[in-house]
Amino acid sequence: MDSPFWVYLIGLAGMGIYGLRILIQWYLSEKSHQVENPGIYWVLASIGAIVLYVYGWLRKDFSIIFGESVGYYIYMWNISVMGMYKKVPRIVIVMQALFPVCILALIVQDWPTFVDTFLHNKDVPLWLLLFGVLAQFVYEIRSVYQLVYSYRRKQSFLPLGHWVLAVIGSAMIITYGIIRHDWVLAIGQFSIVFSIRNLMICLAEERRKRITPPPPPSSEDA
Repeated sequence: MDSPFWVYLIGLAGMGIYGLRILIQWYLSEKSHQVENPGIYWVLASIGAIVLYVYGWLRKDFSIIFGESVGYYIYMWNISVMGMYKKVPRIVIVMQALFPVCILALIVQDWPTFVDTFLHNKDVPLWLLLFGVLAQFVYEIRSVYQLVYSYRRKQSFLPLGHWVLAVIGSAMIITYGIIRHDWVLAIGQFSIVFSIRNLMICLAEERRKRITPPPPPSSEDA
């Protein structure tokens, strides 16, 4: 399905914001030779998710809306656990938290139209819709993995499994975008390059930990 050029510009803006977050994260990781987890990564993720919600709605693409819904509140959790909401007016936090609820209200308000437009879209056959949803699920489940991993440690991390799922999910979304003729989705997943690099840094860090011997016991422990 073709869309007006301005709709694609919105999609590019959302993908650009997502791309910027991982570009910053990758740059900091290369400098420190370990995977960094800066707060700006999650702030840009939240902004990008809102923009892509709008893009998915305008494109009548349920897979995009579904994908953004999986990770949205996890982004907010990471921002919160990093203490970054202390500097933000409460009204901004409330508006951010209510945004997906507003989308859900629009869906419920006219459910038959939503089903007909998004789930019975003649331009997106059922098999392609299911593949797109699966691609978004695999990509966004990395956020669930990251949440569980971080919650157990009471601190926000970007672990190895996060990047494995990111690479697999990105490859699937690129495939979906090509089949769907959505060049915004296909090009927007250029971040797969940085996900692969983060994966390599994680593996190198794990090897260093295995090779490096534990520190000798101190005199107090003897």
